[in-house]
Formats: sequence, structure tokens, C-alpha cells
Amino acid sequence: MDLPELADTSMSPPESPTKSPAETPPESPLKASANNTSCSSITEEPEDLHLQQPEHLTNSLLAVAFISSFGSSMLYGYNLAVVNSPALYIKDFYNRTAVARNGTSLNEEALTLMYSLTVSVFAIGGLLGSLIVGMLVTRFGRKGTIVKTTVLVFIAGTLMGFSRTCGSPEMIIIGRFITGVHSGISLSVVPMYLGEIAPKNLRGFLGLVPSIFIGTGVFTAQILGLNELLGKEEHWPLFLSVVVVPTFIQLLLLPWFPESPRYLLIEKHNIHATITALKWYRSKSNIQSEIEEMQEEQRSLSSVETLSVWELLQDQSVRWQVLSVVVINIGMQLSGIDAIWFYTNDIFEKAGIPPPEIQYTTAGTGVIEIITGLIGCFTIERLGRRPLMIGGFSMMGLCSAGITLALILQTNLSFMRYISVCCVVGIIAGFCIGPAGVPFLITAELFKQSHRPAAYIVGGSLNWLSNFTVGFVFPFLQMSAGAYCYLVFAAVCVSVATYVYIVIPETKNKTFLEISHMFSKKEAVLETQGLTQLDQLKLKKMNGYGGLEHTSLELDSSSSVP
Repeated sequence: MDLPELADTSMSPPESPTKSPAETPPESPLKASANNTSCSSITEEPEDLHLQQPEHLTNSLLAVAFISSFGSSMLYGYNLAVVNSPALYIKDFYNRTAVARNGTSLNEEALTLMYSLTVSVFAIGGLLGSLIVGMLVTRFGRKGTIVKTTVLVFIAGTLMGFSRTCGSPEMIIIGRFITGVHSGISLSVVPMYLGEIAPKNLRGFLGLVPSIFIGTGVFTAQILGLNELLGKEEHWPLFLSVVVVPTFIQLLLLPWFPESPRYLLIEKHNIHATITALKWYRSKSNIQSEIEEMQEEQRSLSSVETLSVWELLQDQSVRWQVLSVVVINIGMQLSGIDAIWFYTNDIFEKAGIPPPEIQYTTAGTGVIEIITGLIGCFTIERLGRRPLMIGGFSMMGLCSAGITLALILQTNLSFMRYISVCCVVGIIAGFCIGPAGVPFLITAELFKQSHRPAAYIVGGSLNWLSNFTVGFVFPFLQMSAGAYCYLVFAAVCVSVATYVYIVIPETKNKTFLEISHMFSKKEAVLETQGLTQLDQLKLKKMNGYGGLEHTSLELDSSSSVP
């Protein structure tokens, strides 16, 4: 696992072209930029596009990936786990507030319902955020959306931080809802932003940086939740409101970085700003070929406006892409990872871990999250997207079944409690190595610029709906089904791994147009199949996956395609 080579480039932005867009025709800046690049014009030598050297990881690319993920993606992980440690204190606060208001305490079911709402309202906010992200990124841009939505975190942190002082459980619930809205936006826009600024040979590496920070956020919540730090009863409001710190740092630094070059060229038609952004994010290699590729996509979309969700769902040319986004985003949450994160302490308690040791065992799982996230990040450009998703979901399915077996047998075999802990670690490791980040990356890769915002709305909304379902239903499912509830998660994981193996192609080191053409060929084959039901078609696999090419059709000599 070698770190991608860092190009020795300065992070200071290059000088912008001297002419304004109004003074210079769209093609002129592109020709003028040829003097500043090492390769000749793609227009004159098309073959240079295929001979182009891979881009290096520049300091500016790495910095923007870290800053955007630190103040956004990390908060998602933190808010997933932050309610785990102070659960008893929050429930006690709810109970004491009910006594002060009504003179009677809450019964166990009402208390469980209120705490479940506190946990799962985060997902309701996330659903809302995912539904409005398309409108925001179209209006404000990718980076602009990240910067402007930081205000949500400051509002939420203030509400949760002063909830006990004001004696208001509602402030906690509203604060969790607002942080959910911010996370719903961030989970879509950060991978979209990084996917669009990254060269194709680094898109997988940068695309998984947010997932590492999600794991870092979970680990941070677990460490701060220790009794020696913020895990004491008097500190839980501060524990919930710490989220404002990374967001403040992001707000100070991120505005200095350029907007997505693809957004600037394809949607804003500003080639001067596009060249400036590319010179900021690239090393000294040729940027002209990359602009040519963007312009080719721009020409293909010249008569197509940004699609709405309804138009995306009606577009038959992307039905397989849409179905794939639906499957992997639902599978990501119904895999059971949220049940593990939300209720880790309860799971370890039922597994027989002594109460004083639970918080340290839980914190130890955070180290696994970060390590496996790093493994996925540094191997994705070598192994590809498919192996990480198939392997990750398969490992999660196996370990979910293992938890069921361990919980059933631990009454007779005391060592099985350690098996259940190992299975929890296995689920977390399997998730962080692939399913944690690859679905967001795949959503960006499977669609062109006009379809991408709507695709993120579809994937994000289903992701958060599934998140809410697990967070709200799991405590009741666990009470009714006991250890067998994990078999549901195992079945989901195996099903998603099978779907990825059969349907989703490998997108490693391919441009957005190349990926789109791969699915177009598959559509053409399926349409041909529908027209020739009596023909004997022999279909070959393409590149080792279940996609199909026109050239893979071999008809019997006695039949013909009209």
C-alpha cells in the first residue's frame, strides 16, 4: 500500500487569464493554454488522449479532500455514534423533565420511544437534506453548497449545547434533526465535489477519503465518550455540541479553494474559471486534454437540461444505473451497520462483556474502522470498485450470521461472547473497506453531469430512509426476534454482493463518458434480446463482469436480427 505520489506543486492559485469571457471566444482560452502545457492539442492529435500520463496527487487535491471531509463527512460519523455513550444520561434527562412538567415519570416504552426518536430523527433530517441537495448544487455549486450549509451545524450545536440549561428535550431532538439535514447534504455533495475535481486515475482514492473521515468521526465520538473525557453526566451537552469545531475550521479554509472545474465549464460555461481551477488542482501535465473531454460531454448535453428526479426515473437509457444506485444505497444501510453503530454498547452488554470494559471495547472498534478505511482507500485504484464492494458486503453477511450463532450458543459456551465481539469487528471492517464509501463514488461515476444531481437525490433519500428504518425499528426488532434479527442483515448483504457481481461494471480509470457508453451497450443488447425472442443468443461477459457488448452477440446462422 503505497501512498499515491505527491506532485511537488504549490498550492497558490495560478494567475487567471487576462481576458474576460466577454472579450474572448470560448475556444480561444483553450488554444492559448496550449503554450502552458506539455502536450500538443487534442484536436490535432486525438491519440494523445489515450497516451496521456496518469495525474499525480497534488498538495491542493489532497488538502481540499481533507478539508471538505473533515468539516462535513466526519460530522456524519460523529453524529452516528455520539448518542451511544450518553444514552443513560439523556434518558434520565428526559425522565426528569417529564416529572418536572407533568409530575409523573415516563414508562419504559415511552422512554424507549423518545430515545429511538432522538436517534432516528437524525435520519429524517438526512432525508430532507438529500432531497434538496440537487437544487443546492445547481444553484450554489459543489464547493459553494458545502460552505453555505455550515450555518446548519452552528445552529444545531447551539441548540444541543444549551438543551439541559433550558430544560428542553425538544432542543436535542431539533438539533439532531438539523445535523441530519447537514449530513444529508454533505454525504452527497462532498463525494460529488471530489469526484469532479479528481483526475480519473485518482477518483477512487479521493472518493474514499470521506469514508475514512466518517470512521474517524465515529472513533472521535467513542474516545470523547470515555468517562475520563466527556463521558461524565455533566458533560453530555458539550459532547453533543462539539461538532461546531471541525465545521468552523472548514469554514475558515475551504472558501480559498476553487469550484469544481466540471461544474464551471459544463453548467456555468466559464472556460476561464475552468482553466484556473484545473491549474490549481493539477500538476504540470497537460490540462488541455481534460478540457477537451469535458467539452465533449458538454456537447453531448447541449440539448439536455439538468434532469429532475422524475425525469431521471423515466429515462430508459439509465435504468440500470438507477437500479444499481437504488440497490447499493439501500443495501448500505440495511446491512446492519447503523444498528451496530447506534447500539454498540447494548450489543456488547448482551454479549456478556463486563460493563466497565464496554466503553473501551467500543472505542477499540473505532481503530478498526480507520485502519480498514485506509486499506480500502489505498487499494481501490489497484483492485477496483467491484472487489471492495463484493468482499465488504460478503464479509458483513458472514459476520451477521456469526453474531446470531454466537448469541444463541453463549449461554452454554462462555467463549462465544468473544466470537460475537469479533463478528461486530468483522462487520465494521467489512463495511469500512468498501460499502462505506464506494456507493457514493459509484453514484458520481455512473451518470453524466445532467443526471448526477438527481441520481444523488435518489440514492441519498433511499440511504436515509433505510437509515431511519434501522435506527427506529432495530430496538423493537431486537426485543421481538432476539439474536435472529441479525439474519435479516445477513440476507441483505449477500443479496447486494450478488447484485454487484452480476450487474455493476468496473469503473476504475474510466471517464464519465466511457462508463456511460458501457451501460449504453448493455441497453442495446437487452433491447435486441427483446426484438429477437426466438433467436438463440450467446452472450459473453465483458471485462469479467455481467455487462454486455454489441460484439458479444452471436446469432445462429438460421436467424437474423431485423
